[in-house]
Amino acid sequence: MNTSKMGLILRKPFYWVKKLSEELHWSFVSAVVLVYGINQGMSLSLIRISTQYYMKDEQKLQPSEAQVYSGIIQLPWVVKPLWGFLTDTLPIFGYRRRPYFALGGFIGVVAMLSLSINQNLHLASALLCLMGGSAGAAIADVTIDACVTENSINHPSLASDMQSLCGLSSSVGQLIGYAISGFLVHLIGSKGVFGLLSIPASLVILVGMIKREAHGHNVAYKRVSQKFMDAGKAMWMALKCENVWRPCIYMFLSLAVSLHIHEGMFYWYTEAKDGPSFSKEMVGSISSVGAVGSLLGVLLYQNAFKNHPFRGLLFWTQLLYGASGLLDLILLSRVNLKFGIPDYVVVVGDAAFSQMIGRLKWMPLLVLSSKLCPSGIEGTFFALLMSIDHIGILTASWGGGLLLHAFNVTRTQFDNLWIVVTIRSILRMLPVCILFLIPSSDPNAAILPSEMLKSKKGDEMLENQNMEMAPLVSSLDQQLVDT
Repeated sequence: MNTSKMGLILRKPFYWVKKLSEELHWSFVSAVVLVYGINQGMSLSLIRISTQYYMKDEQKLQPSEAQVYSGIIQLPWVVKPLWGFLTDTLPIFGYRRRPYFALGGFIGVVAMLSLSINQNLHLASALLCLMGGSAGAAIADVTIDACVTENSINHPSLASDMQSLCGLSSSVGQLIGYAISGFLVHLIGSKGVFGLLSIPASLVILVGMIKREAHGHNVAYKRVSQKFMDAGKAMWMALKCENVWRPCIYMFLSLAVSLHIHEGMFYWYTEAKDGPSFSKEMVGSISSVGAVGSLLGVLLYQNAFKNHPFRGLLFWTQLLYGASGLLDLILLSRVNLKFGIPDYVVVVGDAAFSQMIGRLKWMPLLVLSSKLCPSGIEGTFFALLMSIDHIGILTASWGGGLLLHAFNVTRTQFDNLWIVVTIRSILRMLPVCILFLIPSSDPNAAILPSEMLKSKKGDEMLENQNMEMAPLVSSLDQQLVDT
């Protein structure tokens, strides 16, 4: 009996993936795994560790500088609405999504190979290459986001399952990437890792080749500017809806006040005289344990919390997220050594718990974002929501850099790092004060009015794409009048 139950539990994920493949087509599920799992999860985890060592060892940057530049590298994610506009309004050879997967993959391949091959790059040139890799990943991300959002509208009962698939793929990819990152940086150096990262980018090109998509008629390119204007008006009208702008404010503020100081902690791990002096392999393994925590967060959400109201779940996860930041104080104060607890044990425990709570906090926001997207501009609008989030992350990264600089945390001075950690942890808890901005309704129910969720499918959608925006804007105008 126990054996049969265990077998059923082990087979359950495969049945789940099979169900999604049958409902949404295998090419969609494959695209999610390749883009979220390999090109983002594994690739971005590899590039994060290699970039940290590249900035520290080759560019010789201070912690505050590295923190600020890490935000600059993410700027292509801030302009995600631009990529969304393109994929929604400008089909290429009759396809809305497939060419943009190929474009994102090509940019990523060129950027990573350029960074790997060129020797003694100036900081500005290195940043441009890293931003190019980030741009390639962002284009692929916004395109797969549009596919997920389309399917969320057409299959609302599967919205949470699709986000769980995305989160699961990303977490597994992160786990693999972080597990091998330290060893790869040690064996072939950070520039060698950049060269290897051209392989995940090339897989995105493959997605553009295999993704199933209906072929439409040739688009009238002279009307593209009008489509852009209509899409912009539709987005503005959607943002004026109370059910949309309130969650947007919460998502931005909750991310912006959660200051990032991970570069300061990274330098302390590896440079401080009285610190742990972790090796590259240990740094990679710590991050891989964090990826395990992230994966647990996805599994917890999928199996226990996906039907809980957004507001209640975010309240507890936000508090726990702030409390998790205080675990760094145990390490900085060296209290753990007095009790015979190794630094590595404290760090991996902190990484696992923090990442689990962080993912558990992020999942409902992703589901909520997918439910805020009007039909016809779903790719663009989801990209706008994610752009708002990335502006919040950029603000947090630059704010963390300023905080490290203000308290004189450098490559050799870490006396005030505990103050920075304390301030960061307190700020993480502040968003609970604005949770009233988040809907308290059933997470499985639609949030937007039905007029904003009408969609066209297949060839009809592509054929009449230039006519989609006007009815959407009209319905939004009417909805605002009614309210």
